[in-house]
Amino acid sequence: MLELQNKVLERIAKGEPLAATLEALCLLVEIRLPEVKCSVLRVENGRLHPLAAPSLPHSYSQALDNLEVGPAAGSCGTAAFYGVPVIVTDIATDGRWAAYRDLALPLGLLACWSTPVISAGRVIATFALYFQECRRPDDGDKEIIETCTHLCAIAIERDERVRERERLTYTDALTGEANRARFNEVLEELQTANRTFGLLLADIDNLKLVNDTFGHGAGDALIRTVARRIASVVPPERTFRLGGDEFAVILDGGGMEELAACGDAILRAVKRPAQCDKHVVFPSMTAGGAVAGDGDPRQNADVALYHGKSRHRGQFTAYYPGMGTALTRRFRAIRDVGIALAERRIEAHYQPIVRLDTGEVVGFEALCRMRTPAGETVAAAHFHEAMLDGEIALQLTERMLDMVTSDMRRWLDLGLPLQHVGINLSAADFHTGNLRAKLDEHLIGKGVPLDHVILEVTESVYLGPRDHTVGDEIRALREQGLRVALDDFGTGYASLTHLLTVPVDIIKIDKSFVDRLISEEPGAAIVEGLIGIAHRLGIKVVAEGIETEEQASHLLAMGCILGQGFVYSRAVGFDAATELLRTRGQKPDDAGENNRPPLRHDRLSRAL
Repeated sequence: MLELQNKVLERIAKGEPLAATLEALCLLVEIRLPEVKCSVLRVENGRLHPLAAPSLPHSYSQALDNLEVGPAAGSCGTAAFYGVPVIVTDIATDGRWAAYRDLALPLGLLACWSTPVISAGRVIATFALYFQECRRPDDGDKEIIETCTHLCAIAIERDERVRERERLTYTDALTGEANRARFNEVLEELQTANRTFGLLLADIDNLKLVNDTFGHGAGDALIRTVARRIASVVPPERTFRLGGDEFAVILDGGGMEELAACGDAILRAVKRPAQCDKHVVFPSMTAGGAVAGDGDPRQNADVALYHGKSRHRGQFTAYYPGMGTALTRRFRAIRDVGIALAERRIEAHYQPIVRLDTGEVVGFEALCRMRTPAGETVAAAHFHEAMLDGEIALQLTERMLDMVTSDMRRWLDLGLPLQHVGINLSAADFHTGNLRAKLDEHLIGKGVPLDHVILEVTESVYLGPRDHTVGDEIRALREQGLRVALDDFGTGYASLTHLLTVPVDIIKIDKSFVDRLISEEPGAAIVEGLIGIAHRLGIKVVAEGIETEEQASHLLAMGCILGQGFVYSRAVGFDAATELLRTRGQKPDDAGENNRPPLRHDRLSRAL
């Protein structure tokens, strides 16, 4: 027995596979006892699973696979059920074999002794000896059984530890789904085998907002909920949490049509309201997907996801050849603006807003400009793709607020007739939760009264998000005394009905409408109607992009008092803007305290 024991322990120490180790154990026993056939069955979740039975027919072992343990489940199933040895000396007559004797007797198996293998108080396997005669065990048999069950316990316990380490290595602790390491392994296997598959990558939208609003407990609960919902609509073991809010799904053998259908199904499943740490959350995901065969699927899916997050949030975006080129331009723009911010090469320029009847300057729109290392000035239109990056957009707003409020304070200290400056805000500014604090920091910190500021929001920001964040923030800002202008009106999908639910103080008619005033009657009719309706709603109107005196005359005749455009001035730096205020600024009858004109005074009260 010592030799048998040493041979099995050596296999265990070398880390040989469990099945091979236990088969060797069975064969060594069968050499010692030629009349015996050995079997080892694993017990998991109350069911039997064959591990080793080298001398029994494969069909017999298969018949026992997944057999539920119980008080009349043959020798092994009964031993596992009660946790005690079961000695059946005559299979033909023993009631515990009633349902299974037809499996054993045709093979000449007349007796079966089964002993449970116990670890930490639980049955983890059974070790059985089959005989071709009816007999009971003697002392020598009992010694073999005791030694073998002990060896089985050692081998299975080691295997469980290895499996647990692998589980921890390849399983995400928060969700229980496969993790990034397993994802990388599966992806490499598929690519090495040159298999066709689709890859979907998805991010949870606004997880940071949930964490900041409700706490990380709610954020973790949201991640777990999303993981369960993804797993419910994709094949087993094909959901991966890559970390943070990022998930992946691998779809074997599918093309883009199947991948898109899977993506849509996931997004539908995810978006149902969820209870997260006692808070109701409305989950949303953005997904991108690519199919193997056209470049690196991982990189392509990443590109599609990035594209979706910037353009189609909350939807599935399919990769197409050439998509990466557009993103390369965006990455380059983000890089260039990031460097310019770090080197303080972002500057504020000011385009005057004038009265169309007198040409007097009543205010400015502050516009972002980037100065190149060579000293050239680049307009924002040339790096607008960088604004799609939330972090860059926030940094630009911060920089512009700092420069513009400093310039406004200098104009006020010079006693110039400064009335208002429009400052543009991005979508990212409305989703940080600290917009008002940021405005207070610069306006109050620099001593710039609120009535000198107009916050400009583009139509896409005003109506783009699916939630109510922007609308709620606009209402709060207006209630606190700040005025809001809707910029580029008419370029997207805004309508005057939206202005009833989320009012603004000013709308700025986009240049595309101004361009059509002379040549297109419908364009002129739309502008005239818009001005009339806006006035009835108490909303002021500014026309953008005026390039000719003829356009200005038409607008004035329609009742539009204010405008901006190249016919009056391009955006200029601080010194030129100062000169415009000094020579063409509209001067109130009474400058008031500190030489600071009231915002609504005399003719201006009829315009802004």
